[in-house]
Parts: sequence; structure tokens; C-alpha cells
Amino acid sequence: MLTCRQATQVISEAQDRPLGWRERWSLRLHLMMCVSCRAFERQMRLIRRLLRQQEAEAPVELPEEARQRIQKTLDAHRHGSAPD
Repeated sequence: MLTCRQATQVISEAQDRPLGWRERWSLRLHLMMCVSCRAFERQMRLIRRLLRQQEAEAPVELPEEARQRIQKTLDAHRHGSAPD
């Protein structure tokens, strides 16, 4: 059985990748019993929908400096080191 911390992690990851069948069933079982995690999942879906809607209405263009900082941070996390 997933803990709430694990369930919220899986819910967050589900925004970016398809879940395996074990993850889906474990999450489904947890959500049947946990009102707080169900609320978190609803909120995540709402945020994602609103962001997509906002992006469709007014796409956001980041300055090149911001893109570079984000890329540097992502690369550092991917390689297990802290960004400079």
C-alpha cells in the first residue's frame, strides 16, 4: 500500500509519463481510501488543464537567460549534482 507521500509522487509523475500497471493499481487503491490524495489529484488535473488553456491563449516565451538557467538546473539534477 502506498503512503500519501508515495501517492502524491506517483500522481505528480503521472503528469509527465505513463504509469505502469502496478503503479496505476497501487495508486487507485490508495485513492479509494484517501480523501486528501484524491483532492491532490483533482487539484493537479485542474492546474494542468488551466495551464494548457493559458498556454493556448497566450503562449509564454522565456528570455534566453531564463532558458539557460532552467537547462543548467535540469542537467545538474539529471547528473546528480547541484547547479552552480
